[in-house]
Amino acid sequence: MRARRGAGGRGPASGTVEGHGGALAVAAARAHGIDTMFTLSGGHVFPLYDGAVGADPALRVIDVRHEQTAVFAAEATAKLTRRPGLAVLTAGPGVTNGISAVATAWFNGSPMLVLGGRAPAFRWGSGALQELDHPPLLASITKRAATVHDTDRIAAEVDAALVLANSPHRGPVFLDVPMDVLYDRAEVTLPAAARPAPVLPDPDLVAEIADLLVRAARPVLVLGQDVWIGGAEHAARRAAETIGLPVVANGMGRGVLPAGHPLLAGRARVGALGGADLVLVAGAPLDFRLSYGGFGGQGGGPSARVVHLADAPPEATPHGHCAVRACGDLSALFDALTAAWERVGRVGMYREWAAHVRAAARTAAQSDAPLLAGAGRPIHPARVHGELLRLLDEDAVVIGDGGDFVSYAGKYIEPARPGGWLDAGPYGCLGTGLGYALGARLARPSAQVVLLLGDGAAGFSLMDVDTLVRHRLPVVLIVGNNGCWALEKHPMRMLYGHHVAADLAPSTRYDDVVRALGGAGETVARPEQIAPALRRAFASGVPYLVNVLTDPEAVYPRSTMGV
Repeated sequence: MRARRGAGGRGPASGTVEGHGGALAVAAARAHGIDTMFTLSGGHVFPLYDGAVGADPALRVIDVRHEQTAVFAAEATAKLTRRPGLAVLTAGPGVTNGISAVATAWFNGSPMLVLGGRAPAFRWGSGALQELDHPPLLASITKRAATVHDTDRIAAEVDAALVLANSPHRGPVFLDVPMDVLYDRAEVTLPAAARPAPVLPDPDLVAEIADLLVRAARPVLVLGQDVWIGGAEHAARRAAETIGLPVVANGMGRGVLPAGHPLLAGRARVGALGGADLVLVAGAPLDFRLSYGGFGGQGGGPSARVVHLADAPPEATPHGHCAVRACGDLSALFDALTAAWERVGRVGMYREWAAHVRAAARTAAQSDAPLLAGAGRPIHPARVHGELLRLLDEDAVVIGDGGDFVSYAGKYIEPARPGGWLDAGPYGCLGTGLGYALGARLARPSAQVVLLLGDGAAGFSLMDVDTLVRHRLPVVLIVGNNGCWALEKHPMRMLYGHHVAADLAPSTRYDDVVRALGGAGETVARPEQIAPALRRAFASGVPYLVNVLTDPEAVYPRSTMGV
């Protein structure tokens, strides 16, 4: 995994700032393009709020009803803008309430800074309110977790944290500041906002990959989140189209090849990866979603050779056999691979293989048509997505927070553009939905924002509809309400002949919850009601929840349970 460091540098200096610690932190964050702070009020962090509203221009402050929502919203902002997000959590329970969301950002490689309050240093060890040493709790799920002990170091530490968060492999950074240090004042010269230097790929490794492609008959390219978050989507598409590679997309790699693209193999994913003799995985870990890197072998054939393209050496898979592991800036990797292929490859080399995959995808899509238009009752979840597909704009952002209901969405909803799909990622944390919707609405103010919730997932964060209402942020929420934890109920029943702790109250009126919080909504029990309800939701201009009563016996046909 050799790499060469290319050109990088620092932007212009940002001048001298005098103020309390909150003002210094905000000034440093502003220099990195951060314009929004997500938080839940707490006295330990008041100077950060004062610094936000006093900045020129002011930093937008969005206050939520649960700290995990603040962190999820910051992560969604990072995912969609490809700049670090910012969450501010008060001391003790404020920080611990956000830990699952920080872990989600860690697994997703999402750049963000979490600033935590902390009991005052002069009282440390005396049992002050919410006194807790946070960094040890965050160390394993952040790129760095530390305490800033001096007011005149706050701006420099925030700057360094944001540089680190946005350097490949990206991820969250946590800093807390003792209350007395944050309230104190200092005069500092702001660091110049740094731009991480791109790491260029090793040309010898690129040549090896091109040679593997020349010798392959059935290659497949897998695109993951890092392709999008690293700004490599255009280079990835050029490479796929120039070489003629069928593409399977994961997470925010979805949309790099738009819905309907002839090389997009999503609906033929199993057959494409099972029939491949070479699989290039770019910007995604070889985890349970990708069979831990075990491809090929279909019909008793040999296993596929694997090439792993990662944005940084720690992300190159340590398990399994890879023919080549190459690290570096993914745009540079794809461009170098395209150039190498043009020197040694042949135009149309994989035309027959790509046509085979395309035909399989078309057949699968045709077989889906009856479910997507199904008129049966209770409503099959697929019918909901079939109606939604007809109403989505090209720039829509669709968010999935749930189990089986969202799995169906992942199968049927293909974004027209990159940056149009958000899900929890490999950590599988429920409760991301309202935070992601909040961040998406702010990041994409003119786009449709649609949040798909299982009824189980809705219980984690639905109260934050209040946040959408208070900040006048319209979002369409669709609940697939089957009255159970389907992802657990059906496997447990299969294993033991019964299920435990897997039922929810049937036909719960989640739309009434949204109305009580100041939004709007309705419950849908018949298939023909779905489309009119969705049209009303999109036209409403408020947070609007369509509560669809779906079939509790509809089981998503998954090939893995994540182990």
